[in-house]
Amino acid sequence: MERSSRSAHSAGRTSLPPPRPQPAPVPAPAPGRGVCMMSTSWRDKQHPNLVNFIAAFLSANSYRLNFMSISPDFIFNNGGLSVAFIFETSWDCGNAAAVFSRANTLKRQFKNLYVIVAVPTVEQIESFNRSYFQYDMELGCPTFVPVSDEEMGFEKMLKIAHARGVCKQQDITSTMRIEREQAVQSMDAFLGVLTSIPGIDNHDASMLARAIGSIEAITKASKGFILENTDLSTDKAETVVAFFRDPQYYLSPKIQ
Repeated sequence: MERSSRSAHSAGRTSLPPPRPQPAPVPAPAPGRGVCMMSTSWRDKQHPNLVNFIAAFLSANSYRLNFMSISPDFIFNNGGLSVAFIFETSWDCGNAAAVFSRANTLKRQFKNLYVIVAVPTVEQIESFNRSYFQYDMELGCPTFVPVSDEEMGFEKMLKIAHARGVCKQQDITSTMRIEREQAVQSMDAFLGVLTSIPGIDNHDASMLARAIGSIEAITKASKGFILENTDLSTDKAETVVAFFRDPQYYLSPKIQ
């Protein structure tokens, strides 16, 4: 009797199938650098098994999970880049208009927006494809990602957010490297101008650069200012001033 009661109780509950064993973690950033914000309204509509899977998967990949009242279902911040997601855990053809309307609204608010749609059956796949073109969605704006189930959907979500963050970091690193190279080239050109002054060596040029700054500032500096702020000799200070200010000096040929 007790067994049949438990069976009836279990049959009356609506539950998801037991979650699959957790897959191997995707390559993750340094611990603590990834943040995932989950919409509280989205969370409250899901089965606890799915929410627990997501929490465990994020923890395994060094992401911190926060529950917040946000417009999209998820926002990932990874590598200084925010990526927003709409997550439809099971495609409902009767709700297609609302899904596409929401996607069009959010794409105007979030530069990086993706829509993850679980379509586990052939019928759902066909319905999604028909609806996508029926509502005249612009390809890739936003990007829709059909998946076979909700767990795969979240794995895709995390991989997309991680990949976008890595690309952003690489762009920043590349930009910084280019800027450093340009700075070095500019300094080399700067020192080249100063060392073209007769009697001024690399040490003198570096001292002028540190103490006075730009070529324009050096051209306006007086002999007294140069002597006061550098260790150049009186003769060298006079040479620098003459080089930039005396036409008879800087227009005459120099033999080093």
